[in-house]
Amino acid sequence: MSSLLTLSSLLALSACSKPEAANLSDAATAPLGDLNLVRAKIPPILLAAQKAPYGPPADPSCAGLVAEVQQLDAALPPDLDAPPAAAPSLGERGRAEAGGAAVGAVRHTTEGLIPFRGWVRKLSGAERRSRLVAEAVAAGLTRRAYLKGLGQAQGCPPPAAPRRPEPASTAAAPVEQTPSAPR
Repeated sequence: MSSLLTLSSLLALSACSKPEAANLSDAATAPLGDLNLVRAKIPPILLAAQKAPYGPPADPSCAGLVAEVQQLDAALPPDLDAPPAAAPSLGERGRAEAGGAAVGAVRHTTEGLIPFRGWVRKLSGAERRSRLVAEAVAAGLTRRAYLKGLGQAQGCPPPAAPRRPEPASTAAAPVEQTPSAPR
């Protein structure tokens, strides 16, 4: 009874944090994924990237590269050259930590519902499906990097090419080295 009360409290806490709602849903449905009843859908752009990660783009112009990179950006996590998000306030960081802890507790609780979870995942095909999704994501990451390289070679602007890092505004002037006098 105590664990049920704790679980409902965590659900209520995490419901206050909107960005965590999808993560909470994923955590709550983890056993269904372990049984291969809920499957992650692989976006078509990632399936195409799997077939030919280094294939020539359909439209090699800068506009065509931008379009394909944006489709990949929508299906993938942020690229390494993505501009950093604004620094969150202390309150936002606290809410995110509390929401993350709640989601972690829910995931831990729901994953504990299935005994011999690793074997169940193997027997149900969920482990194989997870591997397929990971391979599709890796192919998409490779494709996006390849397209950005093509865009950079053509002189295209971002997002068809990597963003250049912002120069440091407080960079000190280079110090000139003067040869020391012989002793």
